[in-house]
Amino acid sequence: MAFIQLKRASLAHNYKYLDKKFKQNGIEWGVVAKLLCGNKAYLQELLNLGINEIHDSRISNLKAVKALDSSVQTVYIKPPAKRAIRSVVSYADVSFNTELVTMELLSKEAVRQGKNHKVIIMVEMGDLREGVLGNELLSFYAEVFDLPNIEVIGLGTNLNCLHGVMPSTDKLVQLSLYEQLIEAKFNKHIPFISGGTSVVIPLLLRKQLPKAVNHFRVGEALFFGNNLFTGKGYKHMKQDVFTLYAEIIELTEKPKVPVGEMAENPSGENFEINEEDYGKTSYRALLDIGLLDINPEFLIPRDKRVEIVGASSDMLVIDFGEDPGKYKVGDLVSFQMKYMGALGILNSNYIAKELA
Repeated sequence: MAFIQLKRASLAHNYKYLDKKFKQNGIEWGVVAKLLCGNKAYLQELLNLGINEIHDSRISNLKAVKALDSSVQTVYIKPPAKRAIRSVVSYADVSFNTELVTMELLSKEAVRQGKNHKVIIMVEMGDLREGVLGNELLSFYAEVFDLPNIEVIGLGTNLNCLHGVMPSTDKLVQLSLYEQLIEAKFNKHIPFISGGTSVVIPLLLRKQLPKAVNHFRVGEALFFGNNLFTGKGYKHMKQDVFTLYAEIIELTEKPKVPVGEMAENPSGENFEINEEDYGKTSYRALLDIGLLDINPEFLIPRDKRVEIVGASSDMLVIDFGEDPGKYKVGDLVSFQMKYMGALGILNSNYIAKELA
Protein backbone atom coordinates (compact mmCIF):
# COMPACT_ATOMS: atom_id res chain seq x y z
CA MET A 1 0.00 0.00 0.00
CA ALA A 2 1.35 3.43 -0.95
CA PHE A 3 1.94 5.92 1.86
CA ILE A 4 3.36 9.37 2.50
CA GLN A 5 5.68 10.00 5.42
CA LEU A 6 6.33 13.25 7.26
CA LYS A 7 9.78 13.50 8.82
CA ARG A 8 9.47 15.35 12.12
CA ALA A 9 13.13 16.29 12.43
CA SER A 10 13.22 17.92 8.98
CA LEU A 11 10.00 19.83 9.62
CA ALA A 12 11.36 21.11 12.94
CA HIS A 13 14.67 22.08 11.32
CA ASN A 14 12.94 24.15 8.62
CA TYR A 15 10.60 25.78 11.13
CA LYS A 16 13.44 26.83 13.41
CA TYR A 17 15.44 28.22 10.49
CA LEU A 18 12.53 30.31 9.20
CA ASP A 19 11.43 31.43 12.65
CA LYS A 20 14.95 32.68 13.43
CA LYS A 21 15.17 34.61 10.15
CA PHE A 22 11.79 36.25 10.68
CA LYS A 23 12.50 37.19 14.29
CA GLN A 24 15.83 38.71 13.29
CA ASN A 25 13.91 41.00 10.94
CA GLY A 26 10.99 41.85 13.22
CA ILE A 27 8.53 39.85 11.12
CA GLU A 28 5.51 37.92 12.38
CA TRP A 29 4.42 34.89 10.41
CA GLY A 30 1.90 32.12 10.13
CA VAL A 31 2.04 28.69 8.52
CA VAL A 32 -0.08 28.01 5.44
CA ALA A 33 -1.24 24.50 6.29
CA LYS A 34 -3.64 23.83 3.41
CA LEU A 35 -1.17 21.24 2.08
CA LEU A 36 -1.97 19.03 5.08
CA CYS A 37 -5.66 18.84 4.09
CA GLY A 38 -6.79 18.86 7.72
CA ASN A 39 -4.85 15.74 8.74
CA LYS A 40 -4.96 15.99 12.52
CA ALA A 41 -1.74 14.09 13.20
CA TYR A 42 0.21 16.38 10.87
CA LEU A 43 -1.50 19.51 12.20
CA GLN A 44 -0.55 18.43 15.71
CA GLU A 45 3.09 18.26 14.62
CA LEU A 46 2.86 21.92 13.58
CA LEU A 47 1.32 22.87 16.90
CA ASN A 48 4.02 20.95 18.77
CA LEU A 49 6.58 23.31 17.21
CA GLY A 50 4.94 26.28 18.94
CA ILE A 51 3.18 27.71 15.91
CA ASN A 52 0.46 30.12 17.00
CA GLU A 53 -1.01 31.16 13.63
CA ILE A 54 -2.27 28.78 10.95
CA HIS A 55 -3.62 29.75 7.53
CA ASP A 56 -5.88 27.64 5.32
CA SER A 57 -8.32 28.00 2.44
CA ARG A 58 -10.69 25.29 3.69
CA ILE A 59 -12.96 26.02 6.62
CA SER A 60 -13.11 22.36 7.66
CA ASN A 61 -9.33 22.42 8.11
CA LEU A 62 -9.50 25.52 10.31
CA LYS A 63 -12.20 23.78 12.33
CA ALA A 64 -9.79 20.88 12.83
CA VAL A 65 -7.10 23.30 14.05
CA LYS A 66 -9.49 24.86 16.56
CA ALA A 67 -10.44 21.41 17.82
CA LEU A 68 -6.77 20.71 18.54
CA ASP A 69 -5.97 24.10 20.08
CA SER A 70 -8.56 26.85 20.30
CA SER A 71 -5.92 29.45 21.21
CA VAL A 72 -4.23 29.27 17.78
CA GLN A 73 -5.12 32.19 15.51
CA THR A 74 -6.78 30.81 12.37
CA VAL A 75 -6.70 32.71 9.09
CA TYR A 76 -8.97 32.06 6.10
CA ILE A 77 -6.84 32.95 3.11
CA LYS A 78 -9.31 33.56 0.33
CA PRO A 79 -12.30 35.89 -0.01
CA PRO A 80 -15.21 34.16 1.77
CA ALA A 81 -18.14 32.82 -0.21
CA LYS A 82 -21.54 34.21 0.78
CA ARG A 83 -22.78 30.76 1.79
CA ALA A 84 -19.74 30.25 4.03
CA ILE A 85 -19.99 33.46 6.08
CA ARG A 86 -21.34 31.79 9.24
CA SER A 87 -18.61 29.14 9.24
CA VAL A 88 -15.86 31.66 8.48
CA VAL A 89 -16.80 33.76 11.51
CA SER A 90 -17.12 30.61 13.63
CA TYR A 91 -13.73 29.07 12.81
CA ALA A 92 -11.53 31.82 11.35
CA ASP A 93 -10.24 34.60 13.55
CA VAL A 94 -9.06 36.45 10.45
CA SER A 95 -10.12 36.42 6.79
CA PHE A 96 -8.77 37.89 3.57
CA ASN A 97 -11.24 40.18 1.82
CA THR A 98 -11.72 42.11 -1.42
CA GLU A 99 -15.48 42.77 -1.61
CA LEU A 100 -17.48 45.30 0.43
CA VAL A 101 -20.67 43.24 0.29
CA THR A 102 -18.81 40.27 1.79
CA MET A 103 -17.40 42.37 4.61
CA GLU A 104 -20.88 43.70 5.39
CA LEU A 105 -22.10 40.10 5.71
CA LEU A 106 -19.12 39.23 7.92
CA SER A 107 -19.94 42.22 10.09
CA LYS A 108 -23.58 41.18 10.53
CA GLU A 109 -22.60 37.60 11.34
CA ALA A 110 -19.89 38.70 13.78
CA VAL A 111 -22.48 40.84 15.59
CA ARG A 112 -24.86 37.87 15.66
CA GLN A 113 -22.18 35.59 17.11
CA GLY A 114 -20.91 38.24 19.51
CA LYS A 115 -17.40 38.07 18.05
CA ASN A 116 -14.80 40.50 16.77
CA HIS A 117 -13.69 39.39 13.29
CA LYS A 118 -10.35 40.58 11.92
CA VAL A 119 -9.75 41.20 8.23
CA ILE A 120 -6.80 41.73 5.92
CA ILE A 121 -7.64 43.63 2.75
CA MET A 122 -5.92 42.11 -0.28
CA VAL A 123 -4.55 44.45 -2.94
CA GLU A 124 -4.11 43.63 -6.63
CA MET A 125 -0.40 43.96 -7.46
CA GLY A 126 -0.28 42.48 -10.94
CA ASP A 127 -0.83 38.70 -10.71
CA LEU A 128 -4.57 39.19 -11.36
CA ARG A 129 -5.92 36.81 -8.79
CA GLU A 130 -7.65 38.29 -5.73
CA GLY A 131 -7.23 41.94 -4.75
CA VAL A 132 -8.76 45.42 -4.68
CA LEU A 133 -7.42 47.61 -7.48
CA GLY A 134 -5.02 50.28 -6.26
CA ASN A 135 -7.05 53.20 -7.64
CA GLU A 136 -10.12 51.95 -5.75
CA LEU A 137 -8.39 51.23 -2.44
CA LEU A 138 -9.07 54.53 -0.66
CA SER A 139 -12.77 54.53 -1.51
CA PHE A 140 -12.96 50.87 -0.47
CA TYR A 141 -11.40 51.61 2.91
CA ALA A 142 -13.74 54.52 3.46
CA GLU A 143 -16.59 52.00 3.56
CA VAL A 144 -15.06 49.35 5.84
CA PHE A 145 -13.54 51.08 8.86
CA ASP A 146 -16.86 51.67 10.58
CA LEU A 147 -18.37 48.23 10.10
CA PRO A 148 -19.37 46.89 13.54
CA ASN A 149 -17.39 43.96 14.96
CA ILE A 150 -14.88 44.18 12.08
CA GLU A 151 -11.24 45.04 12.78
CA VAL A 152 -9.01 45.86 9.82
CA ILE A 153 -5.58 44.56 10.87
CA GLY A 154 -3.68 44.47 7.62
CA LEU A 155 -3.06 45.08 3.99
CA GLY A 156 -1.87 42.13 1.94
CA THR A 157 -1.08 40.85 -1.52
CA ASN A 158 -0.44 37.60 -3.38
CA LEU A 159 2.07 37.23 -6.18
CA ASN A 160 3.14 34.31 -8.38
CA CYS A 161 0.02 32.25 -7.56
CA LEU A 162 -1.79 32.52 -10.91
CA HIS A 163 0.15 34.14 -13.74
CA GLY A 164 3.59 33.70 -12.19
CA VAL A 165 4.23 37.41 -11.61
CA MET A 166 7.27 37.49 -9.34
CA PRO A 167 7.59 39.75 -6.29
CA SER A 168 9.99 42.67 -6.40
CA THR A 169 11.18 45.36 -4.05
CA ASP A 170 9.28 47.95 -6.10
CA LYS A 171 5.97 46.08 -5.85
CA LEU A 172 6.28 45.68 -2.09
CA VAL A 173 7.30 49.32 -1.67
CA GLN A 174 4.10 50.20 -3.53
CA LEU A 175 2.12 48.06 -1.12
CA SER A 176 3.68 49.90 1.83
CA LEU A 177 2.85 53.26 0.22
CA TYR A 178 -0.81 52.22 0.03
CA GLU A 179 -0.70 51.59 3.77
CA GLN A 180 0.79 55.04 4.42
CA LEU A 181 -1.88 56.72 2.30
CA ILE A 182 -4.69 54.93 4.10
CA GLU A 183 -3.30 55.66 7.55
CA ALA A 184 -2.81 59.34 6.69
CA LYS A 185 -6.25 59.82 5.15
CA PHE A 186 -8.29 57.95 7.75
CA ASN A 187 -6.08 58.43 10.81
CA LYS A 188 -6.20 54.69 11.41
CA HIS A 189 -3.29 52.41 12.32
CA ILE A 190 -2.89 49.26 10.18
CA PRO A 191 -0.65 46.84 12.13
CA PHE A 192 0.40 44.48 9.35
CA ILE A 193 1.58 44.59 5.79
CA SER A 194 1.20 40.95 4.84
CA GLY A 195 3.28 40.96 1.68
CA GLY A 196 5.39 37.92 2.40
CA THR A 197 4.93 34.38 1.10
CA SER A 198 7.35 31.57 0.26
CA VAL A 199 8.24 33.26 -3.02
CA VAL A 200 9.20 36.48 -1.20
CA ILE A 201 11.73 34.82 1.15
CA PRO A 202 14.65 35.31 -1.30
CA LEU A 203 14.10 39.08 -1.10
CA LEU A 204 14.33 38.85 2.68
CA LEU A 205 17.52 36.79 2.55
CA ARG A 206 19.09 39.24 0.06
CA LYS A 207 18.06 42.18 2.29
CA GLN A 208 15.86 43.57 -0.49
CA LEU A 209 12.60 43.41 1.45
CA PRO A 210 11.06 46.78 2.40
CA LYS A 211 11.06 47.13 6.19
CA ALA A 212 7.36 47.95 6.17
CA VAL A 213 6.52 44.34 5.19
CA ASN A 214 6.14 42.78 8.62
CA HIS A 215 4.00 39.68 8.08
CA PHE A 216 4.61 36.46 6.12
CA ARG A 217 2.42 33.49 5.20
CA VAL A 218 4.60 30.47 4.49
CA GLY A 219 3.79 26.95 3.36
CA GLU A 220 5.91 25.65 0.50
CA ALA A 221 9.27 26.86 1.87
CA LEU A 222 8.54 25.23 5.23
CA PHE A 223 7.47 21.87 3.82
CA PHE A 224 9.87 21.64 0.86
CA GLY A 225 12.80 23.94 1.69
CA ASN A 226 12.73 25.35 -1.84
CA ASN A 227 13.75 28.71 -3.25
CA LEU A 228 10.91 29.58 -5.63
CA PHE A 229 13.09 32.03 -7.55
CA THR A 230 15.69 29.41 -8.49
CA GLY A 231 13.65 26.22 -8.20
CA LYS A 232 16.41 24.72 -6.06
CA GLY A 233 16.57 23.86 -2.37
CA TYR A 234 17.86 26.35 0.18
CA LYS A 235 21.31 25.33 1.40
CA HIS A 236 20.35 25.54 5.07
CA MET A 237 16.94 23.88 4.79
CA LYS A 238 15.75 20.29 4.43
CA GLN A 239 14.01 19.08 1.28
CA ASP A 240 12.87 15.73 2.74
CA VAL A 241 10.00 16.71 5.03
CA PHE A 242 7.69 14.58 2.87
CA THR A 243 8.53 11.33 1.10
CA LEU A 244 6.11 9.20 -0.90
CA TYR A 245 6.54 5.42 -0.94
CA ALA A 246 4.83 3.13 -3.46
CA GLU A 247 5.05 -0.66 -3.62
CA ILE A 248 6.12 -2.69 -6.66
CA ILE A 249 3.21 -4.97 -7.56
CA GLU A 250 4.69 -6.27 -10.84
CA LEU A 251 8.25 -6.37 -12.20
CA THR A 252 8.80 -7.88 -15.63
CA GLU A 253 11.12 -7.56 -18.60
CA LYS A 254 8.92 -6.31 -21.44
CA PRO A 255 9.29 -4.88 -24.96
CA LYS A 256 9.95 -1.14 -25.00
CA VAL A 257 7.53 -0.62 -27.90
CA PRO A 258 3.77 -1.30 -27.54
CA VAL A 259 2.35 -4.02 -29.78
CA GLY A 260 -0.77 -3.35 -31.86
CA GLU A 261 -2.70 -0.45 -33.36
CA MET A 262 -2.40 2.62 -31.12
CA ALA A 263 -4.97 5.32 -30.32
CA GLU A 264 -5.63 7.88 -27.64
CA ASN A 265 -5.54 6.42 -24.12
CA PRO A 266 -8.20 7.19 -21.44
CA SER A 267 -6.15 10.18 -20.29
CA GLY A 268 -6.26 11.72 -23.74
CA GLU A 269 -2.61 10.98 -24.49
CA ASN A 270 -1.14 9.81 -27.78
CA PHE A 271 2.23 8.10 -27.52
CA GLU A 272 4.91 8.38 -30.18
CA ILE A 273 7.18 5.46 -30.94
CA ASN A 274 10.95 5.90 -30.87
CA GLU A 275 12.12 3.75 -33.76
CA GLU A 276 15.40 3.06 -31.96
CA ASP A 277 13.45 1.08 -29.35
CA TYR A 278 12.19 -1.60 -31.75
CA GLY A 279 13.44 -5.02 -30.68
CA LYS A 280 14.63 -3.75 -27.30
CA THR A 281 13.38 -4.72 -23.84
CA SER A 282 13.60 -3.20 -20.38
CA TYR A 283 12.48 -4.01 -16.87
CA ARG A 284 9.21 -2.31 -16.11
CA ALA A 285 7.51 -2.14 -12.75
CA LEU A 286 3.95 -1.34 -11.76
CA LEU A 287 3.45 0.64 -8.55
CA ASP A 288 0.30 0.81 -6.45
CA ILE A 289 -0.44 4.48 -7.08
CA GLY A 290 -2.01 6.27 -10.03
CA LEU A 291 -3.56 9.37 -11.56
CA LEU A 292 -6.34 9.27 -9.00
CA ASP A 293 -3.69 10.21 -6.43
CA ILE A 294 -1.05 12.24 -8.29
CA ASN A 295 0.00 13.54 -11.69
CA PRO A 296 3.29 11.79 -12.57
CA GLU A 297 4.72 15.18 -13.63
CA PHE A 298 4.83 16.09 -9.93
CA LEU A 299 6.88 13.03 -8.94
CA ILE A 300 10.67 13.06 -8.52
CA PRO A 301 12.18 9.56 -8.07
CA ARG A 302 14.83 9.51 -5.36
CA ASP A 303 16.63 6.75 -7.26
CA LYS A 304 18.00 8.51 -10.36
CA ARG A 305 17.89 5.24 -12.33
CA VAL A 306 14.11 5.20 -12.20
CA GLU A 307 12.30 6.58 -15.25
CA ILE A 308 8.58 7.31 -15.03
CA VAL A 309 6.83 5.95 -18.13
CA GLY A 310 3.24 6.94 -17.40
CA ALA A 311 0.21 6.17 -15.31
CA SER A 312 -3.35 4.94 -15.43
CA SER A 313 -5.98 5.70 -12.82
CA ASP A 314 -4.58 3.36 -10.17
CA MET A 315 -1.11 2.29 -11.33
CA LEU A 316 2.17 4.02 -12.10
CA VAL A 317 4.58 2.49 -14.63
CA ILE A 318 8.31 2.96 -14.12
CA ASP A 319 11.30 1.70 -16.09
CA PHE A 320 14.54 0.35 -14.58
CA GLY A 321 16.26 -0.10 -17.92
CA GLU A 322 18.30 -3.24 -18.61
CA ASP A 323 18.78 -4.16 -14.94
CA PRO A 324 16.32 -3.82 -12.06
CA GLY A 325 19.20 -4.15 -9.63
CA LYS A 326 18.11 -4.88 -6.10
CA TYR A 327 14.40 -4.25 -6.74
CA LYS A 328 11.81 -7.03 -6.54
CA VAL A 329 8.07 -7.36 -6.15
CA GLY A 330 6.98 -6.04 -2.76
CA ASP A 331 9.79 -3.50 -2.48
CA LEU A 332 9.12 0.21 -2.01
CA VAL A 333 10.14 2.93 -4.46
CA SER A 334 10.47 6.39 -2.93
CA PHE A 335 9.72 9.79 -4.44
CA GLN A 336 10.02 13.42 -3.60
CA MET A 337 7.13 15.54 -4.84
CA LYS A 338 6.44 18.98 -6.14
CA TYR A 339 3.99 21.04 -4.09
CA MET A 340 0.89 20.35 -6.21
CA GLY A 341 1.70 16.64 -6.25
CA ALA A 342 1.94 16.46 -2.47
CA LEU A 343 -1.34 18.37 -2.23
CA GLY A 344 -3.06 15.69 -4.29
CA ILE A 345 -1.52 12.89 -2.27
CA LEU A 346 -2.46 14.44 1.06
CA ASN A 347 -6.01 14.96 -0.18
CA SER A 348 -6.31 11.32 -1.21
CA ASN A 349 -8.19 8.97 1.09
CA TYR A 350 -6.36 6.07 -0.51
CA ILE A 351 -2.85 7.04 0.59
CA ALA A 352 -1.82 6.32 4.19
CA LYS A 353 -0.23 9.17 6.18
CA GLU A 354 2.62 8.29 8.50
CA LEU A 355 5.13 10.03 10.78
CA ALA A 356 8.83 9.37 11.13
